[in-house]
Amino acid sequence: MSDTTPAKNVRKNARQNVRQSRHAQAGHHWRRAAVELAALFTAVAVADCAANVVAHGPEGPVLLVASAAALLATAGFHVWFARRRGHSPPADEAGDAGDTSPAAGAGTAGEPPVPALAPALALSTADFALWRMRTTVRDEPGTLAALCQALAHQRVDILTLQTHPLADGTVDELLVRAPAGLLPAELTRAAAAGGGSGTWVERADAHDLVDTPTRVLALATRTALDAAELPLALRQLLGRCTIRSLPERGSEPAPPAEGVLEETVMRLRDPSGGTIAVERPYLPFTPAEFARAHALVGLDARLGPRVPRRRDVLTLPEGNAITVRRAGPEDLGAAREMHARCAPETLAMRYHGPAGDADRYLPHLLGPRHGRTLAAYTASGRLVALGHLLWDGDETEVALLVEDAWQRRGVGALLLARLVALAGDTGCESVYAVTRAANTGMVAAMRGLELPLDYQIEEGTLVITARLATTPSTLPAAEGASVAVVRQDSPDR
Repeated sequence: MSDTTPAKNVRKNARQNVRQSRHAQAGHHWRRAAVELAALFTAVAVADCAANVVAHGPEGPVLLVASAAALLATAGFHVWFARRRGHSPPADEAGDAGDTSPAAGAGTAGEPPVPALAPALALSTADFALWRMRTTVRDEPGTLAALCQALAHQRVDILTLQTHPLADGTVDELLVRAPAGLLPAELTRAAAAGGGSGTWVERADAHDLVDTPTRVLALATRTALDAAELPLALRQLLGRCTIRSLPERGSEPAPPAEGVLEETVMRLRDPSGGTIAVERPYLPFTPAEFARAHALVGLDARLGPRVPRRRDVLTLPEGNAITVRRAGPEDLGAAREMHARCAPETLAMRYHGPAGDADRYLPHLLGPRHGRTLAAYTASGRLVALGHLLWDGDETEVALLVEDAWQRRGVGALLLARLVALAGDTGCESVYAVTRAANTGMVAAMRGLELPLDYQIEEGTLVITARLATTPSTLPAAEGASVAVVRQDSPDR
């Protein structure tokens, strides 16, 4: 395309301006060089005169001291003047000077200005609290910004954020840090002001600061090492919920391989048979949570049955050595033989029913889905005690069975202490034991834990609840007895 006359004139004028600018800069450079040379010669002359005065004149030292004093006074005056007359305006003037950022300026028309977030970030640990929050917003541009702005009005700092897309909106899951005096109702109102609905708020702690991918990977690792960790991993993955393992029955077949999601209930196929039912009445599950739970159960099914192979050889106060290890379905035969050596009264006190029905409980107790079982073997390979830690929905039950010939020798107290330590490691707040009021051995073992206990008795049945107020590692091994670990290894079972 040929140039028009105006375009040619524009380029011609531009080239002339460039040439004139270059000539002007060249002249300027020569003048500046001449001035710099003159200043240099003058400085040399002044320095030569000063050197002659100092070296040959009687007032040389006095002149040097006076010069130094004058320079120091000048520098001090400059520092004082600079501090007294700062160049930056005061903080209140700075906000009026045009700072319109969301953290320090005004919001949209008709809204009060958003307070600065710096004071909230500078709060000490005693001045703020951690909260987990879920709220549903419209799936439209700007809805998340409106929610964040509404929370900023309350000086709430968002630490982590997850989004769960739905068909008619998005569930935002936030971990927030709020001023200590801010109530849950105020957080809910702030979320509603930002366009959130169905808001749910719960106190959080420092463990919730771990990001979701890291937490999921840690739970997958625990599940891969121990099949009994699956219910616990699901509970930690999904928050407060009830998890039950239901056997497969004719009227209640197992769910399909892909599972079933029904608002607040999800049903997954148990790798060991039956159904894993997860229920959370106060908060519906999202498709993202259902996919995570399904993947975790799929990992468990892929790896198959597995129990850690660690065992501890311990010495009782009387000198006998016993081996304590995790038990599984392969211990079913030894457990039935121990039942045969126990008195009917012992079995009835443990299983709360006819002694003849004791064997039918063993497959359930030794299955990894329902809890953890510890077995105590003698040096000759004889099973003398079983300790069970059973997941009962949101609660945890402990139970013991010790062969008659090995009772009152510290074996039951030893197993109980280890079971309670396992419960503490899994995050349980309390454990309970159901026994008869006449079972003084179980009562003594629970008291030996040195934990706060609650007692409930009804028609001869005693329920003892221990609150896990101490670190599991500090629990005593047995009442009035010292149990020493003499060897730890991981042989094949």
